[in-house]
Amino acid sequence: MKPKDFLEIDRLLSDEERLIKETVARYVNEKYLPGINQHFEDGTFDSSVPEALGDLNVLGMHLEGYGCAGSSAVAYGIACMELEAGDSALRSFCSVQGSLAMFAIWKWGSEEQKQKWLPELAAGRNIGCFGLTEPDSGSDPGSMRTKARRDGDDWILNGAKMWITSGTIADVAVVWATTDDGVQGFLVEPGMEGFTAPEMHGKLSLRASVTSELIFDDVRVPDSNRLPEVQSLRGPLSCLNEARYGIVWGVVGAARSCFEAALEYSLTREQFGVPIASFQLTQAKLADMAAAVQQSYMLALHLGRLKDEGKITTEQISMGKRQNVRAALAVARSARSVLGANGVTLEYPVLRHANNLESVFTYEGTDEIHTLSVGKALTGISAFT
Repeated sequence: MKPKDFLEIDRLLSDEERLIKETVARYVNEKYLPGINQHFEDGTFDSSVPEALGDLNVLGMHLEGYGCAGSSAVAYGIACMELEAGDSALRSFCSVQGSLAMFAIWKWGSEEQKQKWLPELAAGRNIGCFGLTEPDSGSDPGSMRTKARRDGDDWILNGAKMWITSGTIADVAVVWATTDDGVQGFLVEPGMEGFTAPEMHGKLSLRASVTSELIFDDVRVPDSNRLPEVQSLRGPLSCLNEARYGIVWGVVGAARSCFEAALEYSLTREQFGVPIASFQLTQAKLADMAAAVQQSYMLALHLGRLKDEGKITTEQISMGKRQNVRAALAVARSARSVLGANGVTLEYPVLRHANNLESVFTYEGTDEIHTLSVGKALTGISAFT
């Protein structure tokens, strides 16, 4: 019996998928985890991450061409799971780079834009970000206030975006704005006059990630930087769907890390002369955590196979994101209780994961929005308005 893979789900993976799992896990354990506690405590991003993930071929790995690996959806999900076993900030960087910024250019950009940006982004030599959420517009992107108006061969961009991962360090920002022709995407570059990207501080979650505002004050953007293939909310929403799929997998890694920490701790921590693993209540918690991790893994794998078959729906991704994030939060909280007071320190990964998961619970669609998405699919009735 393998306590850390109780149902032996890894046996359902192909040899290539298992190799990806082992390769990414090795990077996380050997290169990333030794520094994560300091980065989390200091609120800093590990600057070695972009090119390291580029070397692993996981940035935009599910895209075809332009230096991207062209991997399966399951392979991409497995990479997300192992990255988030390290920290949600690590998986978030990969998701924003590949499933938001790169996917937007790959799906909706011109050939010239793809050739210019995608190979450098895939290698981690350039960093991308994705600007959709605004100070007053989160779950309702249709109410965005950022606007772009045509001015000859250029566009004049005004507005602001908020909670933007990698914004301050990005070489290109995919920014969505309303225009007279609908919602359109623009590639905004540092140095464009009127564009600033101040970093946001004071976070208690995703502390090892760069989170920024994007501010546009009469920013002049050439029409060659406009994504030409979409003029509606379909553009940004298609990108969000890709990122949500990665979350379905990623949080399994966070939950697994918490469970493993609790299991190992329970076997070595003694009270009343015996390991706390011998106590009935501790064993009940461990059994519940193991079941939740395995169920989440199975759900992610099933959705990944559906995606590779081209049969997955937006609502199925919503169910996966909703269910697996809820399960991961429950595992993290239970694991923290097994560790007692030690669980609130950075000596163990549990509360770091729990804090991060509070952000994951909200971003890429809140729990409430995904609940209503599933509800609409089940009943045929929209409860959004």
